[in-house]
Amino acid sequence: MKIDIGIDEAARKKIAEGLGRLLADSYTLYLKTHNYHWNVTGPHFTTLHAMFEQHYTELATAVDEIAERIRALGFPAPGSYKAFARLTSIEEAEEVPEAMDMVRDLVKAHEAVVRTGRSIIPEAEAANDGVTADLVTTRLEVHEKTAWMLRSLLD
Repeated sequence: MKIDIGIDEAARKKIAEGLGRLLADSYTLYLKTHNYHWNVTGPHFTTLHAMFEQHYTELATAVDEIAERIRALGFPAPGSYKAFARLTSIEEAEEVPEAMDMVRDLVKAHEAVVRTGRSIIPEAEAANDGVTADLVTTRLEVHEKTAWMLRSLLD
């Protein structure tokens, strides 16, 4: 059935593609954070282990919201490792870094998600897609705050 929500198909497609990149970044960050939760060691173990769990739990909800928005716009959400690897701007960690290197890496990853999200807002606003703009703005707030909190651990 044709989608008639006041946003033409070309605009919906462009927005969905941006959200696909945001989904890939968010899922990659989810995996990275979960990996670090499992593998963190050292004197900051308890604090970081608990913090990382809070972060990946929040990200698990976020990826679902982003994917559902893509679907509401009428396009399939990427959902494979291969698709995420192609779309993400976040580098995977191939080794298990030291605890504070994990924190540094997560700061960079959260900032990458912010940059990806910020690139979607002009497209959403141009199409009068307040729902997507609101979703992305909420995600930016979470990632900017998380990056700030993680950076604070490094001072």
